[in-house]
Amino acid sequence: MTTDRTRIRIGSAPDSWGVWFPDDPRQVPWSRFLDEVAGAGYGWIELGPYGYLPTDPARLAAETARRGLRVSAGTVFTGLHHGPAVWDTTWEHVSDVAALTRASGAGHLVVIPAFWRDDKTGEVLEDATLTAGQWRDLAAQTERLAREVRERYGLRIVVHPHADTHIDSEENVARFLDATDPDLVSLCLDTGHYAYCGGDSGKLIETYGERIGYLHLKQVDPAVLAQVRAEELPFGPAVARGVMCEPPAGLPALEPVLAAAAALDVDLFAIVEQDMYPCDPDRPRPIAERTRAFLRSCGV
Repeated sequence: MTTDRTRIRIGSAPDSWGVWFPDDPRQVPWSRFLDEVAGAGYGWIELGPYGYLPTDPARLAAETARRGLRVSAGTVFTGLHHGPAVWDTTWEHVSDVAALTRASGAGHLVVIPAFWRDDKTGEVLEDATLTAGQWRDLAAQTERLAREVRERYGLRIVVHPHADTHIDSEENVARFLDATDPDLVSLCLDTGHYAYCGGDSGKLIETYGERIGYLHLKQVDPAVLAQVRAEELPFGPAVARGVMCEPPAGLPALEPVLAAAAALDVDLFAIVEQDMYPCDPDRPRPIAERTRAFLRSCGV
């Protein structure tokens, strides 16, 4: 078994700078994010919420290139369990992001399922549990999305299990993977979200290694997570309370996860994401620098 970690490419994302929205006065300007992520030692970035970074491909290419940055992926939010009725509105959003992602030279599109409760207010938007029919729609529409994105844009989708969505726990992630075509649908394993929902990232990599197409590196603070669970907090307020913490202080331990990922012997992006919305604008860069140093100590 190989433990060569040179095939794991480390990056960061606007999320680690407290960016959740295309435009928000509490977020750092995009130019500052680019300056600081490059200065912190990262060579790869994600696009973040569509419209935060410049959407003109030529301008984005110029701004990233002059800082020595390359783009690994774009991100879309989808509610595909609602079936064919939402396809047109979904595709309208996806096609814009996919076009910019392709123009940026990236090869992946991170797909995040819709939240079942509002991540700010906690308002319950729909049942937290899908029906059998909704699971079938989720699988079928995700495969359709994967085919369309691949055929039209040459990108591979990687579905991101996420807190307060229907693809969250070990049981639901396994059900989703078992219901979808491995040639079409891969997983973006976010170590923090998976731990938040009770999952074991190392076990998932060992069990479904061929389905792991991308990584988000993140940790949860177990003490804060216990409070979140006891109070049934939605994800947004949980982040504001500090449930996602700076590594190596939280869970899961990232070194074993990286070792398991390296053992797959495939090219993988591992993008650092420490949810911090909202945060003081001076807070992210020192954390990013320390996190990059920590990951180097893990051999990546």
